[in-house]
Amino acid sequence: MVEGLRSDAPVLVIGLGRFGAACAGELDRLDREVLAMDENLELVQKWSDRVTHTVQGDARNVDALKQIGAQDFQVAVVAVGSLIEASVLITANLVDLKVPQIWAKAVSQSHGKILARVGANHVIYPEREAGERVAHLVSGRMLDFIRFDDDFVLAKMYPPKFIRGVGLNESGVRSKYKVTVVGVKSPGKPFRYAEANTVVTNHDLIIVSGTNSDIERFAALDR
Repeated sequence: MVEGLRSDAPVLVIGLGRFGAACAGELDRLDREVLAMDENLELVQKWSDRVTHTVQGDARNVDALKQIGAQDFQVAVVAVGSLIEASVLITANLVDLKVPQIWAKAVSQSHGKILARVGANHVIYPEREAGERVAHLVSGRMLDFIRFDDDFVLAKMYPPKFIRGVGLNESGVRSKYKVTVVGVKSPGKPFRYAEANTVVTNHDLIIVSGTNSDIERFAALDR
């Protein structure tokens, strides 16, 4: 987190397409104050009762951003990725207004590089990330999958047979496969943190962490 940036700081979301609307709606659900901006009046009206504040305006115009007080926000999300020229211009406007944290949606690697060069602190590739996630899920080996930038992966799956019925320290998961079981879920119960003596049963689900290649190798084991 940037020094001095409050964790509950209001968020400016520009663009109320599917990505922007989902982001604004979830932030509102998390009790974050949100100002959502879009030049499409129909979208603004649609979301007016679902997020804290909505406003119609063209964020490509820096004066329009000034009028809504964009310069007073600490966090902004540029969610108009499919309009590449617009997203770059809006990001540049926010940089000029000295918004400390700018998250911008990109539709390609080259688009992301431009956004980073003009000053976006975080570049998001939602379509690519969703595609990678689905590719892992359709293999049938994992039930959920999240990969982070440094190749660190969290995955939900059924446990392989060799770790069932014994403590995790006895099964040697970490030493043999370089993955760590971090959580276990029994039927009808919430996930619990895994400990060295945790015993996994045939009916449990597990959350494991590790590198992408190690997780893939572990997921391919006999179940």
